[in-house]
Amino acid sequence: QVQLVESGGGLVQAGGSLRLSCAASGSIVSINTMGWYRQAPGKQRELVANITSGGSTNYADSVKGRFTISRDNTKNTAYLQMNSLKPEDTAVYYCNAEGYYSIYLRVISFGSWGQGTQVTVSS
Repeated sequence: QVQLVESGGGLVQAGGSLRLSCAASGSIVSINTMGWYRQAPGKQRELVANITSGGSTNYADSVKGRFTISRDNTKNTAYLQMNSLKPEDTAVYYCNAEGYYSIYLRVISFGSWGQGTQVTVSS
C-alpha cells in the first residue's frame, strides 16, 4: 500500500500564504498524478490542482494565478504554494496520488488519499 502524509496547513490572515506538502511512502514503482483537493463544511470535495509525472498541471478556476502545484519525483512529494489566500479558501485540503506499487513481485495500481490538513483563512 501507499501512504500519503500532508503537512503545512494552519491559520492565516486573508492575503497571506501557506505551503502544503504531501509525501508518499511505500513500495512505490511510479506515481502518475498527484493532486490536491479541498472540502469546505457542507460542500462537496473539489479538485484544487493536479500535476502529472511529466509536470503538466491543471487548476481550478478559483485558484488560478494564486496557487502553484509542484512535485519532486525523487522524493515522491507534491507541494501546493498558496498565495493571496481568501476566506473562501478555508477548507480541509486532501492530497491524492495515483500510480503503481509493488508487492510480492507484483505491480499493482493504487489510488490513495491523505488524512487531510486544515487551512483556515481569516478575514
